[in-house]
Amino acid sequence: MAVLLVSVVSPENILFEGEAEMVVCRPVDGEIAFLPGHEPFVGALGAFPVRIIRADAPEIAIAVHGGFVEFSENRVTVLSDVAELPDQIDVGRAQAAKEAAERRLATDPEDLVAVEALTRANLRIEAAQGFARTP
Repeated sequence: MAVLLVSVVSPENILFEGEAEMVVCRPVDGEIAFLPGHEPFVGALGAFPVRIIRADAPEIAIAVHGGFVEFSENRVTVLSDVAELPDQIDVGRAQAAKEAAERRLATDPEDLVAVEALTRANLRIEAAQGFARTP
C-alpha cells in the first residue's frame, strides 16, 4: 500500500517526520486531505490543526499557527513559524487565554488582537483535545 512521507517543521525543530495514510490541513481557502497519488499542491495555511492519520499508530493533531503546505510525489511538507505538538500545550493556560480574549471581545467586538488571541487559544485547545481522545 502506498504511504505518504510527512514532515512538519518549525524553526525550532522537526515536530513530526514519518509515514501516514492521510494528512488533513486547512489552507486559507478551505480544507484539504492528502492521500497517496494526490495532485501536486502548494498553499498557505491558516491557524488549524494538521491531522496526521497513520495506519499503525494513533492520529496526531499538531497545532499549526499558519505557514505553508506542499504536496509532491507522495510527500507532505508543512512549514510553520509556530507549531505545537499536543503534549506541549498547556490546556489550562489556553483556556485562560480564551476566556480573556472572549471578555475583551465582549466589550470591543472589533479588537483584532483579541480575535487573534481567541483563534490561537481555540487552536491549542482543539489540538490538545484531539490528543486526549487518542487511545
